[in-house]
Amino acid sequence: MKIFLLGGTKDSINIIKHIKENYNAHILTTTTTEYGAKLAREGGSDETIAKPLLKNEIMEILTKGHFDLLIDATHPFASHITQTSVSIKNELEMPYIRFERPTTNFENMDTSHIRYVNSFDEAGKLIKDEFHEGNVLHFAGANTMEDVLKYVPSERFYPRILKVESSLEKCEKLNVDPNHIIPMTGAATKEENLELIEKYGACVMITKESGEIGGVIEKIEAANEKDIAVIMIQRPKIDNLNKNDIVSNLDELDIKLNTFFKK
Repeated sequence: MKIFLLGGTKDSINIIKHIKENYNAHILTTTTTEYGAKLAREGGSDETIAKPLLKNEIMEILTKGHFDLLIDATHPFASHITQTSVSIKNELEMPYIRFERPTTNFENMDTSHIRYVNSFDEAGKLIKDEFHEGNVLHFAGANTMEDVLKYVPSERFYPRILKVESSLEKCEKLNVDPNHIIPMTGAATKEENLELIEKYGACVMITKESGEIGGVIEKIEAANEKDIAVIMIQRPKIDNLNKNDIVSNLDELDIKLNTFFKK
């Protein structure tokens, strides 16, 4: 079984480990960064590509490499690549699985501090209009900073990002003070979030609705305790994505895999 895996998430690493332990499979994982490719290799991926790929490049690799299955395990907010993967699946008529982590379960949680918006542009406007004092913790990655900084002064802006070259270059381009950059190594605990709120005098944090694996619950719990707002960007909708192609855990992945292949 030859699998082409669109990765770059913690989910994708779990998928690689699970497939390599349970199936006779060769996996090529693509990520947008060398850091992501390194994690994929450590997880057991046979091959990696560490750069963004265009649709035609992916299609060429799939056809020339005679791949049996396309798995999209990219971030819930990487809507462009998921839209591309759906298009490729339809054009090549090949087996396809979209691994999409479940949305966060907010039952029995105090959600009164959450303000929902549909984009980072909306988040920036909301802060400009309603949060005039205190600093902004940006817990949503380097690629989303620009839309917020159209409305929020950089001296109030504290992003938590991977300290990789591409992210640092974005910070420099957007005039983000290097002393404001908070290094990220994984999802933060509630205690770590509490420390950051206190240390940086935050009045609001920005996050994506990226699921429990993304540490959303720990962010909300910390915000509740410190009585600050959480601006949460809701997940984008993907056109033409068939709900029958979506799995949300490894058990569901196994059911799909066994419809395509024998162990």
